Amino acid sequence: MPFDLILKNVARNIRLDDMETAIFISYLENATVKRKQFWLTEGDICRYSAFVTTGYLRSYTVDRGGTEHVLGFAPLDWWMADMYSLISQKPGTLYIEALEDTELILLSKVNQEKLYLEIPKFERFFRILIEKSLVANQQRIVDNMSLTAEERYNIFCKRYPTLIDTLPQKQLASYIGVTPEFFSRMRSEMLRKR
Repeated sequence: MPFDLILKNVARNIRLDDMETAIFISYLENATVKRKQFWLTEGDICRYSAFVTTGYLRSYTVDRGGTEHVLGFAPLDWWMADMYSLISQKPGTLYIEALEDTELILLSKVNQEKLYLEIPKFERFFRILIEKSLVANQQRIVDNMSLTAEERYNIFCKRYPTLIDTLPQKQLASYIGVTPEFFSRMRSEMLRKR
């Protein structure tokens, strides 16, 4: 069944009966984003939450100098959206790009609101997702202010173990907040220490 993965993801936090499962599935849409294509760009209004079934996404911003700042990644079995835009329905600030051919299951904001009315336990499900995201983002801010680049890289490796050998060094460096050159030297030094 094409929705098995998302149903397992939902089942970690709420239990659905057969009728609720059918309603939920009826609100979902499939999408494909080719490698290096954007699912969302700065200025777009985010109208969907995306669940990754194959491939992976990255979200980032671009500063006035043209430097990319990676906010996060969504590998298999992760959700992603421009949360500011999704909640406010105002133009977003994020670029969300597929780093390889990526299959998504989309849930529109409109259908998410319908789910809240028809199956109230989905409010609990999405509250839990948002709480976890808020905690992770707060911890990342604290880590960026108080930890070394090496410590931040080790946290990245624990959070995204499937991406360590997949991502370009430039994106890893951006995520942990260092230049690619510094990252390369740091990684070489870490390997020598082992």
